[in-house]
Amino acid sequence: MARTPRETEEPKPFAYEMLRDSGNPVAERYGLVFTLPDDLREIYVKFGIDLARGNGDGTWRLPIPARLVIDRQGIIRAVDADPDYTRRSEPARTVEILENLRRS
Repeated sequence: MARTPRETEEPKPFAYEMLRDSGNPVAERYGLVFTLPDDLREIYVKFGIDLARGNGDGTWRLPIPARLVIDRQGIIRAVDADPDYTRRSEPARTVEILENLRRS
């Protein structure tokens, strides 16, 4: 998917690299992808959103919003995932997990 000007011109306020999962291959490996049902596809189309084109692979798939903490050995230490994009845990919990990992 092409980057919007906002993504490329906005300063990077984070001290870590932000990654993009174009085509959802990483989300797929973690089981965090779903295909939009036909009724939602119709709504997207009415709003002029061509997800299949935007995905670049012709699919109507979206990743489930998730936050994973993976340690340096590749072990998943925490997962926050919910198909309902309106429900998100507080970032403070993730920060706490990261701080604990840093101390250990």
